[in-house]
Amino acid sequence: MRENYQPFNIGEKFTIAPPDISLPDNERISIIMDRGAFGSGEHETTQSCLELLESIPAADNRKILDLGSGTAILTIAALKLNPGRAWCVDIEAGAIKSGQRNCQRNGTDEQIKHLCGTMADLEETDFNLILANIYGDILLDVAAELVAKAAPGALLILSGILWEYNFDVRQKYQQLGCKLIKNRLLDEFSTILLQKQ
Repeated sequence: MRENYQPFNIGEKFTIAPPDISLPDNERISIIMDRGAFGSGEHETTQSCLELLESIPAADNRKILDLGSGTAILTIAALKLNPGRAWCVDIEAGAIKSGQRNCQRNGTDEQIKHLCGTMADLEETDFNLILANIYGDILLDVAAELVAKAAPGALLILSGILWEYNFDVRQKYQQLGCKLIKNRLLDEFSTILLQKQ
């Protein structure tokens, strides 16, 4: 993300803004993100995930898994839409630190556990909402584990999928018992919304 970015809107509900700018009072949900942070909303996959998040049915006390959480923008957005608890998992220690800082800025830190590691390090299960904005080949590698972590009826928002991986990812998750709800093809990437049956 650019160091000098100005607030910008995503979808119908979200405004992304740096910490040092005061926003006007309106109906939009503000998400404060560090300047210079990677994955703060400008990439098409992040925007697509946020647009899908605001379109899914509201639910209280959701249990959320954000795999490859980065700046934690998707988790912050999900919790600002509906109260719940979340687990942010990332292999990069720097990403975890960035996510923790952003969660504090947005007042969501008490609802979130951060884990530096892989899904194998995560003991929790029965998630109602799974967010994974990572690469398509990784989504294929972790498919069985990821679906196993989902509760029946859980929604999965998968993104970071280059077009060439889109069919394989859809097919794999459908074979594992997920129903395809939306398949969004972006400029280079794609985002898939599934529901575990």
